[in-house]
Amino acid sequence: MPSAIARLLIADDQRDVLEALRLLLKNDGYLIDTVESPAAVVTALGQRDYDVVLIDLNYARDTTSGAEGLDLLRQIQQLDASLPVVVMTAWGSVHLAVEAMRRGARDFIEKPWDNERLLAIIRTQAELGRALRRADRLEAHTRSADGDAAVGLIAEAAAMQPVLQIIARVGPSDANVLITGENGTGKGLVAKAVHAVSPRGTRPMVTINAGGVSEGVFESELFGHVKGAFTDARQDRVGRFELADGSSLFLDEIANVPLGQQQKLLRVLETGEFERLGSSRTRRADVRLITATNADLHAEVEGGRFRQDLLFRLNTIEIHLPPLRERRDDIHRLAAHFLSVHAQRYRKPIELFDPAALSLLLEHPWPGNVRELDHAVERAVLMAQGRAIQSADLGLRRTGTTDERLDDMSLEDIEAVFIQKAMSRYGNVSHAAKALGLSRSALYRRLERHRPS
Repeated sequence: MPSAIARLLIADDQRDVLEALRLLLKNDGYLIDTVESPAAVVTALGQRDYDVVLIDLNYARDTTSGAEGLDLLRQIQQLDASLPVVVMTAWGSVHLAVEAMRRGARDFIEKPWDNERLLAIIRTQAELGRALRRADRLEAHTRSADGDAAVGLIAEAAAMQPVLQIIARVGPSDANVLITGENGTGKGLVAKAVHAVSPRGTRPMVTINAGGVSEGVFESELFGHVKGAFTDARQDRVGRFELADGSSLFLDEIANVPLGQQQKLLRVLETGEFERLGSSRTRRADVRLITATNADLHAEVEGGRFRQDLLFRLNTIEIHLPPLRERRDDIHRLAAHFLSVHAQRYRKPIELFDPAALSLLLEHPWPGNVRELDHAVERAVLMAQGRAIQSADLGLRRTGTTDERLDDMSLEDIEAVFIQKAMSRYGNVSHAAKALGLSRSALYRRLERHRPS
């Protein structure tokens, strides 16, 4: 489950389907609204914010063309292009789902659905949707002196100027890009910026988080599978490379790609060729790969956990994002931006930070980087009672020695500190989990629980 309660909108013309989905997703902790027509979807989106929309592709009786659903998808994108849409289709109509994904849907499920797969897709899209919305808050579209489209970031600090320069120079090319930096520095935002200024920017960027996909289904997620390829493969499935044909594929947490799958990833980068799992038919895709990691891939290569030839293919261009503590000139600007966004979202008449709150923002070490700053300002907007945010509203601890802090911390807070230290030291979930004596799934659950809210 996402760290905060996610709200979903479900649209289907069959009430029994709506009720079954409502009960399933409600039991997983989501807030659910249901509607029975495309018009009702548009009305609902105008009245409330949602984290994910789940829509059927057919609404009129005895209609199977999917035209209504595709038109609804277009309307949703016009209202909010960052809102994740998952489409539902009857078994045997997968071609409609593929067309919907080519037009911007994030994923699809088949009727009758598999509960675990449906929950996994919703969980992933809720998190990705929030990440993309945070990225959108930081993006401002500008035009460079020569008239070419460019993506502007809130990045006036000297440490960020090389990043902006590389995006401007490399973005319009087809070169593979590796984005490095600590968690929360905005790697997904930079990936979107690189894609947006390229000729491929008119098509949706396809995203997959390698850290959130188990090794058993990784190949299927990347390359797709055919019916019967494994026990639960009840029909053909299109992989992310095929969906990204003619566009960009953002592969986050690249260090977590299983060693056994790295050769297949290398092959598609070298030749553009791949096979769906269980098929001998070779397919081709024209994809620009953008990857990101907070790990030291050179150390991973030395440790035998990452292929050196794959690293050479990935980092044609490397963009390193500095942590927020190294770009403190941007803290006030970022905080002011987040204040404006969240004050408008929650309809609160908050206009500024108290001077002491501004000082605290500058003093804080920001181990969670821009993401932590965003969450801190959102919390402050919710907690503030006047027109100015006070220090206490931010919920930040003043810096001190580790021992002094531990004396005043709860067991849960101490766990969060040690998890953060392990992630900073080892760079990826697998190694941090091993050091902490946890499974990867257990560590992911704790990371979700301790994520700033």
